[in-house]
Amino acid sequence: MRHLMSPLDLSVEELDNLLDLANDIENNPHKYAHACDGRKLATCFYEPSTRTRLSFEAAMLNLGGSVLGFAGADSSSAAKGESVSDTMRVISCYADIAAIRHPKEGAALVASQKSQIPVINAGDGGHQHPTQTLTDLLTIRSLKGRLGDITIGLCGDLKFGRTVHSLINALIRYENVKFVLISPEELKVPEYIREDVLKKNKVPFEEVERLEQAMPQLDILYMTRVQKERFFNEEDYIRMKDFYILNRKKMELAKPDMLVLHPLPRVNEIAVDVDDDPRAAYFKQAQYGVYVRMALILTLLKWKGDDIKC
Repeated sequence: MRHLMSPLDLSVEELDNLLDLANDIENNPHKYAHACDGRKLATCFYEPSTRTRLSFEAAMLNLGGSVLGFAGADSSSAAKGESVSDTMRVISCYADIAAIRHPKEGAALVASQKSQIPVINAGDGGHQHPTQTLTDLLTIRSLKGRLGDITIGLCGDLKFGRTVHSLINALIRYENVKFVLISPEELKVPEYIREDVLKKNKVPFEEVERLEQAMPQLDILYMTRVQKERFFNEEDYIRMKDFYILNRKKMELAKPDMLVLHPLPRVNEIAVDVDDDPRAAYFKQAQYGVYVRMALILTLLKWKGDDIKC
């Protein structure tokens, strides 16, 4: 049995196989329409989510399976004080696979240690968001045709942004990837990412404050929102939330084939006048999230030894 806590839980070969499967699902959905007949996915979401929770549910329903779970801690026994590990022991009696989102770093790992079914980390605090990373990788590979030989700009909240941390860890395994880290001083990437991931692996990167400064060199611009829920006080959030706004004028500085990605939800960091630009790929990205989660569910259930019919 396998769990997914981090993108690094998958080797590069396993990751490539999973992305190949996701592309096949995109192109031949009918082949997989009954692959998970009789299987159940539990979605255990202790904090709000739209895309991640619904894309997991859509993925399982597209595979012919069914879904159960909860969409908030206040609607689960966590409100009564039940631990994550106890909840997962119980969920293991009801479902074949589970996706868990929790505001505390490491909660998904604790859940997996007591689980009798595969557990997918659907986001744990500011730590990791591996299925968003799989979505990002599938989007980049599908639209660019490669995962190496790219310059990617990561913009916004690089300190608390779990999507950014996961994506950096995943992309450093491919050749000729350069990172441009675009953030104010207060939201710079954590030191452990800078020292233990980028510098330790001799990955080229630069840190800049102005988005305009980075735009001309980028193959991909990955925008993130400033997350109110990660700040300790309202004043710091208000001061930071409008630091970067991508608009049509700034897009004029970019390459003709640059892609704009965003894990969503956006607040105001991408102006709506960018939505019609053919380089804006963030809504395609959301669709790729369904395909990659379908592929992940199938892959983890196969590792568990179940007879998946795809």
